[in-house]
Amino acid sequence: MTELTGFGGIIILALALWAIISTINSSASTGRKVIWCLIVFFLPLLGFILWLLFGPRAR
Repeated sequence: MTELTGFGGIIILALALWAIISTINSSASTGRKVIWCLIVFFLPLLGFILWLLFGPRAR
């Protein structure tokens, strides 16, 4: 059971990093980039879902 929890954490970490990198490479303003990065950093799963629905993406 611990292996599954650890594996899930790695997946969430990878998705959060992908969201942060994509946000940094987007054409959004610096303020929006900082806000989205903080949301994803402090709330990884919820922040990723919100970013996926509403956040800026790299072009």
